[in-house]
Amino acid sequence: MKKRLPITIAVVSSISLILIAAFLLLFSQRKHAQDEVPKKMPVFAYGIPVDSLEVVPGKVKERENLSMILSPVASGQLIDQIARTTMDVYDVRKIRPGQVYSEFFTKDSLRQLEYFVLEINDTAFVVYDVRDSLRTSVGYKKTTRAIRTASGSITSSLIAAFQEKNLDMDLAYALADVYAWTVDFYGLQEGDRFKTIYEEVSVEGRTIRSDKILAALFESSGRQVYAFPFKQQGNIQYFDESGKSLRRSFLKAPLHFSRISSRFSGARMHPILKIRRPHYGVDYSAPKGTPVVSLGDGRVEYAGWKGGYGRFISIRHNSVYTTTYAHLSGFASGIRGGAHVRQGQLIGFVGSTGLSTGPHLDFRVYKNGSPCDPLRMESPPSDPVKKEMMPSYLGLVNKMRSQLDSIHW
Repeated sequence: MKKRLPITIAVVSSISLILIAAFLLLFSQRKHAQDEVPKKMPVFAYGIPVDSLEVVPGKVKERENLSMILSPVASGQLIDQIARTTMDVYDVRKIRPGQVYSEFFTKDSLRQLEYFVLEINDTAFVVYDVRDSLRTSVGYKKTTRAIRTASGSITSSLIAAFQEKNLDMDLAYALADVYAWTVDFYGLQEGDRFKTIYEEVSVEGRTIRSDKILAALFESSGRQVYAFPFKQQGNIQYFDESGKSLRRSFLKAPLHFSRISSRFSGARMHPILKIRRPHYGVDYSAPKGTPVVSLGDGRVEYAGWKGGYGRFISIRHNSVYTTTYAHLSGFASGIRGGAHVRQGQLIGFVGSTGLSTGPHLDFRVYKNGSPCDPLRMESPPSDPVKKEMMPSYLGLVNKMRSQLDSIHW
């Protein structure tokens, strides 16, 4: 019979050390695994942590005001306090249909309102913190800006060219405004083309603006016209590559992208009266409600009803020129006799009032009291880039023109 060997102290110590090491290794692995579990990040909306709140979005309806929005969830005293004491932050009387808002409630049985947020525009919002005492602040969404390019060829119209390329219509209108004095958009021909470099502004991944043109080139009937923005006398204007202003004393037309249905004539057959008589103007056929703008700076001589012309506006621009706008469906706010208007300012809307067979604008120009053809009228240019500013301007032109020229048609 074999004798058992005695368990020595050294063997016991070795076993103990192995067990301790194994325990420490297991503990370390479990702790490391726990550390690797990602922590849940808090969710914010308008800078407010919303994990423990119920968020109810909404949109201001027609004829709705602050009281109508908040009365179901807030006391009249609180609503009155917001209206009276926060006007320096935002005047709630300016609330308009379509504005977005959000209400934040506690997730308990009391369901108390803790925050009310109203979006002022695409980027700014007002936070009304009503948890204890009323606190108000303005916040801004994160915006990103990117430089984009676009180009296209005309097949039928500028709008159609933008639609074919799936480009933003705001950019089309911006381009039309830049060239309003130098390109006849009613006389565009197939093959006319454009290039532009512009700034696109996005908020939370959504494009909100793409109408800031940094440089452009428009080719019409073989004539190329460059456009570069430059700040002079506190205003940004567009000039060509030699520093001449693209702005003229008058716009080429008082509305965007309509169709000429009748031209200046000494003996036109009147569509209603069925007699031949002079038509000393240009008829632009356009949908009812199309905005009509002033051809230039001036003073409103008359705004009201004028017989067969229907709703009618007359603007005197200087001692030589007067323009008239007839058959309007309505007038813009503030347009009345004696009012001063700026070039491109909204003055009314296309209609079919008076003797009219359909919605259109009857537009006329008078030079020294005599009618002249608006489509043949020459307008003098505005001031060019000042001589002392030319080195700075030409530096901008050289930089932007090389970028424009690198864009494919």
